[in-house]
Amino acid sequence: MPVIKYLRILLLTAVCLLYVPFPSFNAQAGEPLTTGKTTEAFNLSAFADKLNPSLIRSLFERLPGFLPLASNKIITIIDFSMPSTARRLWTINLETGEVLYNTLVAHGRNTGQNIAEKFSNIPQSYQSSLGFYLTGQVYTGKHGHSLRLKGLEKNINDKAWERAIVIHGADYVSESFIKAHGRLGRSHGCPAIPPEITEDFISTIKEGSLLFIYHPGYDQRAG
Repeated sequence: MPVIKYLRILLLTAVCLLYVPFPSFNAQAGEPLTTGKTTEAFNLSAFADKLNPSLIRSLFERLPGFLPLASNKIITIIDFSMPSTARRLWTINLETGEVLYNTLVAHGRNTGQNIAEKFSNIPQSYQSSLGFYLTGQVYTGKHGHSLRLKGLEKNINDKAWERAIVIHGADYVSESFIKAHGRLGRSHGCPAIPPEITEDFISTIKEGSLLFIYHPGYDQRAG
């Protein structure tokens, strides 16, 4: 599908998420839309204020340069301007506009407590990295079912492979952890997700889909 058509669909998706329900999400107005394997659901009308407008602007400015690298029609967006207690990860089918997942995701230990503040591309920093990634191969490691990530932006995230920044499940990414600690647990820089969705989530986005991790500081780093 041509890049412009992808952008048009993503724009409609963004407008839908920011303002009103839209039928391409396969839901009637007011009908709950399930969030993958997570236990709760959300209404599109209640979801209207959850995406950062600057994220949308940044995505549309830079997506055309990375979209040709993708081998499928899925994009995952993480908004680290939101606290860890929020469902700040979205996976969207660019062809249909369907939201496949909206879930919790952890940031790095040295990136911040509940709020993500510091980011790094340096090994052993234990900080998250921003920008565009391409998903790679699935493997089984110390965190179980995991997904390799290739950073696509020089000096922003291109050391992700060397740093072993991967998507994996973690017990500290849960509503129960939030209730006990007031925030999610933190990783060594990996975007860790709820363990109960890990296998299905990784299967959905593996081997060539785009991941975009955003924070307002990204706009300065990317120029």
